[in-house]
Amino acid sequence: MAIYTPKLSGRAGPKYRQIVDAITDDISAGTLAPGTRLPPHRILAYELGISPNTTARAYAECAERGLLHGEVGRGTYVRLARSPAAGKDLADLSRPGSGPIDLSRNLPFPSVSGRYLSRTLAELSGSPELSAFLDHQSEKGLVHHLHGGCDWLARTGVKADPDEIVITCGAQHGTLVTLMAVTRPGDLLLTESLTYAPVCAIAQSLGLRVHPVAMDGNGLLPKSLETVCRSRKARALYLTPTLQTPTTVTLDEDRRQTLVQIAEKHNLIIIEDDVYGLLRPEGPTRLSALASDRTIYISSCSKGLAPGLRVAFLRAPKDLMPALRRAVTLSCWMPPPLMVEVAYRWIADGTADKLIRDQQVEATQRQTMAKTILAGQTMSADLQGFHIWLTLPSAWRTEGFCSAAQSQGVLVTNGGAFAVGGRTQPNAVRISLGCEPSRERLEQGLKLLAGLLTAPGSGRSLVI
Repeated sequence: MAIYTPKLSGRAGPKYRQIVDAITDDISAGTLAPGTRLPPHRILAYELGISPNTTARAYAECAERGLLHGEVGRGTYVRLARSPAAGKDLADLSRPGSGPIDLSRNLPFPSVSGRYLSRTLAELSGSPELSAFLDHQSEKGLVHHLHGGCDWLARTGVKADPDEIVITCGAQHGTLVTLMAVTRPGDLLLTESLTYAPVCAIAQSLGLRVHPVAMDGNGLLPKSLETVCRSRKARALYLTPTLQTPTTVTLDEDRRQTLVQIAEKHNLIIIEDDVYGLLRPEGPTRLSALASDRTIYISSCSKGLAPGLRVAFLRAPKDLMPALRRAVTLSCWMPPPLMVEVAYRWIADGTADKLIRDQQVEATQRQTMAKTILAGQTMSADLQGFHIWLTLPSAWRTEGFCSAAQSQGVLVTNGGAFAVGGRTQPNAVRISLGCEPSRERLEQGLKLLAGLLTAPGSGRSLVI
């Protein structure tokens, strides 16, 4: 039987650390399965041509990290994974892969981020700075985290200095922090007529008034924005100009330029939510780059990397920084430094770019599948996006369609959930392609929806 020998070629650092890293990688990749017996450290030392003390130190380090365990008289083994009875995998709890087919939650596609996290946490466990990430941080945060934020934003063409960066617990928290900092109760917030629903809830909780700006098939209408600004004194405009929720539209360059001109004319603060921006980094110029003096730019790690990585980077004008930092302190005291460190390391070592590429590839494949299955339907989609905006045939109304879909075991989101101020309700649904772990279940769900769309079967759902 071949003796397991970790591959050290191309690795840096002390030999014992190279061995630890190699074992960590092999466990993450599945090369070393739970329960695998490793060679005695003297034999491994002979195979690698190093001192037995070095291999003993490496094994001890792996044991401290919870990767290996030793049994007197029997040897060293890869630690066994928890049995199914010990608790269901957390990923399965979030995305069960059984029961109703969930096309309602707009999550990123399942990825191998857990493997990268395992490696990063193992690296952190051996870091002399580990305890610092559990300590209180300054209002600004750690300097290298701010530099990491600058690197992250540069991927979408947004230039920033570290003293223009604010770190929050995800994009939604970033929106809360922004509205806390730049508005007062009674102020008017403008949004696209169809927008991310929690934004309205956040605004209302802060005592703000919310008013919609009309859209067409290409996004927010500059003429409508101009009309609203002339008739009402607005404080800020919140919008998602790239891969908009729920319409999937990306504003073109001309509209962005016109929008910025209107904002300057009426002294509007622009809140640019670019949560999906990393999926289309080559897209039109970001509003923050066009109007850096009045735009607060929000970019999150949750959509491109992992939904549980609640880290977002805000770029804002320097005169707003004190208010933004104060809002962070009031709302969460500080983002968890350990979580921000994970995001920083992934940005710095290229893991983030790998995960984003994986998301882009999976998006294209799932969108292509959906386009084929739903051929002939009226819908808006982007090959790099997570969802579809489907306009229902005239025979259906949204409530009836959602109910009929649910009765067949498929969950979709009623388009009315995105309508601002209870105005005209769109006869449409959002279909999210990322929540289901397997393409097979996604395909099954899409085919069930296609059947409903082409042959409505519930008389109470039909328009008479």
